[in-house]
Amino acid sequence: MPSALPDGEPVPDDGALPASALAGAAARPLGFYLHVPYCATRCGYCDFNTYTATELRGTGGVLASRDNYADTLIDEVRLARKVLGDDPREVRTVFVGGGTPTLLAAADLVRMLGAVRDEFGLAADAEVTTEANPESVDPAYLAALREGGFNRISFGMQSARQHVLRVLDRTHTPGRPEACVAEARAAGFDHVNLDLIYGTPGESDDDWRASLDAAIGAGPDHVSAYALIVEEGTQLARRIRRGEVPMTDDDVHADRYLIADSVLAGAGFDWYEVSNWATSEAGRCLHNELYWRGADWWGAGPGAHSHVGGVRWWNVKHPGAYAAALASGRSPGAGREVLSDEDRRVERILLELRLREGVPLELLKEAGLTASRRALEEGLLEAAPYEQGRAVLTLRGRLLADAVVRDLVD
Repeated sequence: MPSALPDGEPVPDDGALPASALAGAAARPLGFYLHVPYCATRCGYCDFNTYTATELRGTGGVLASRDNYADTLIDEVRLARKVLGDDPREVRTVFVGGGTPTLLAAADLVRMLGAVRDEFGLAADAEVTTEANPESVDPAYLAALREGGFNRISFGMQSARQHVLRVLDRTHTPGRPEACVAEARAAGFDHVNLDLIYGTPGESDDDWRASLDAAIGAGPDHVSAYALIVEEGTQLARRIRRGEVPMTDDDVHADRYLIADSVLAGAGFDWYEVSNWATSEAGRCLHNELYWRGADWWGAGPGAHSHVGGVRWWNVKHPGAYAAALASGRSPGAGREVLSDEDRRVERILLELRLREGVPLELLKEAGLTASRRALEEGLLEAAPYEQGRAVLTLRGRLLADAVVRDLVD
């Protein structure tokens, strides 16, 4: 089941933000994340805030129905307009995620995007993305999305090997994600991403290479590759605990990452974030860069998180509770926190160090600077950027990114 929300102070019923959050807003990019919490089946490794029809039965009634979900989410977009007041910014990025957004009708996704456009306006070069399950789209669906204003799409491929997909409880067939890339290109999508997962129990190096080769051969301009994280409470965690499948160790994850970077680089993909590669700067996911650079975004939907001007908040998780709050004229916010200057400094280091451009050394305190010099000597940071005042991870540093961050934030 989905993981728990953090603690925090109450969100006002009207969702109002402190004045400090809106100060200087015009100088910061603004994005929207629209969460669709529905899935046809639950994948064994997933602890995202998603729900199958069986899990929702009897727990939310008509309020939790995906048939009227678009209208409910649009209510939150309108709430966002009220909360942000006369904020003049046009929206730079929109990302529809889930769950499986493409379980909704294409017209519903287009209406949700239309609400953002109507309330805030979209920048002329706005990036508009939706995630998609390969089995939930066809050429007509993709054409409707493109005509409705979407210009980027991300398909969950995970693996090209059937036995690996089976362990992950993925329902699509090998080859379908690659076909989806061709269909998306034919529909006129400018940018296409394939998501891959490495380190699944039972996956071999050859399996992983085959997945990378299949992804590259499909012709996307972006590939995301994530190490499998076994979350407590998931079906996969229970299977590992019962000894049905083996746990993949960190050394295997490191080997698979090195394979990914080598194969992708050889095919013309450059890393720009630890888990993300693109064939050009235009192919990068601008929405995710908003997160990594601490910009502003409004997350609409059950369990969605938002950040505006140093204030972070999160919505109630259940679709029924979310819809009920909006229907009664209340914010669906479950809690929030106001970040201190120190919180924001630490988060900048934590997130920006993962980027190809790295993090300014001026953000580090004395202990962090000492640690950075040690990381440089150990080959974890690149020498040339360091001389120019930035900490940039080497390939070996990317393998140890979490440990490097822990030292630098001191």
